[in-house]
Amino acid sequence: MREWLEKCGGYAVIDGGLATELERHGADLKDPLWSAKCLLTNSTSHHLLRKVHLDYLDAGANIIITASYQATLQGFEAKGFSREEGEALLRSSVEIAREARDIYNGRCTKNSCDRIRNGRSCTPPILIAASVGSYGAYLADGSEYRGDYGDAVTVETLKDFHRRRLQILADSGPDLIAFETIPNKLEAQAYVELLEEEGIEIPAWFSFSCKDGSNVASGDSISECASIADSCERVAAIGVNCTAPRYIHSLVESIAKVRDSSNLVMPWGLYYSKIDPMLVL
Repeated sequence: MREWLEKCGGYAVIDGGLATELERHGADLKDPLWSAKCLLTNSTSHHLLRKVHLDYLDAGANIIITASYQATLQGFEAKGFSREEGEALLRSSVEIAREARDIYNGRCTKNSCDRIRNGRSCTPPILIAASVGSYGAYLADGSEYRGDYGDAVTVETLKDFHRRRLQILADSGPDLIAFETIPNKLEAQAYVELLEEEGIEIPAWFSFSCKDGSNVASGDSISECASIADSCERVAAIGVNCTAPRYIHSLVESIAKVRDSSNLVMPWGLYYSKIDPMLVL
C-alpha cells in the first residue's frame, strides 16, 4: 500500500457516497438492500453502477468501493434469491467495479493519457475495495450507528454471519477489503479472526462509525477498537466514516497513537452527496 501511495504522489483519494449518487441519477433505493438493490440482475442498474464508479474515477478517485456494503447472502435470501444466486450477486459487485476500471483505463490508453489531475498523473493504478458492511447494516434499523446488537450476538455469531460473504468477495478479485461503519469492538474482533482463519492475503482497512471524539458508536473507545484492528497483519489502514466532521481530528489522533508508524491512518468523515472524493492520508 505504501509503495502504491508513493506512485500516487504520497496520498490517494477514495470515492464518495454511492447511494446518494445512484439516487441522483434516478435509482429508487428505498429497500433493505439499499445500494445493493442495483446488483439485482438488471442491465440498466448495472450500467448505472458502472457510470457512478466512472464518475468518481473521472473526478480523481484512486480507490473505488463496490456496491456490496448492504449486500449479504441473508438479505438476498429474504428477497427470494437462492444461496447460489446471492453468491453470484455478491461477485457482480466486484465485477462491475472492475469493468468500470477497465473502461477508464481503456480511455487513458486510447487517448495516450498523460494529463495531470489535481497535481498528479492519472496513470497510477486504480484499486477496487470490496465493501463489507456491518451486521447492523444488514438489520437496516440503524444499528450500525448505535452498535447495540444485544447480548445474544457474540463474536461467533458475527463470524458465522460474515464468513461466506467475505470468502466470496475476497475470491472475486478486489485489491482491498473495506470493512466499513464498524460500530463496536465485537465486530472488529470478528473481522480480525475471520481474516486470520480464512487466510485472506488481500490488504484490508477498518473504518469505524463514532459518536464523539473518543468513542465508537457503541461507546467502546476508539483506541481499543484500533488496537484490535492493528493486531492483524492484513489491516493496512484504520479510519473513520459516517461520523460528524468535528470529531475526526481527535479520533485520528487517537488511532495514530495506536497505529504502528509504518502503517496508515485513513481519516474521512462523511459520505458526500455529490461527486467530491475524499482524501486519504
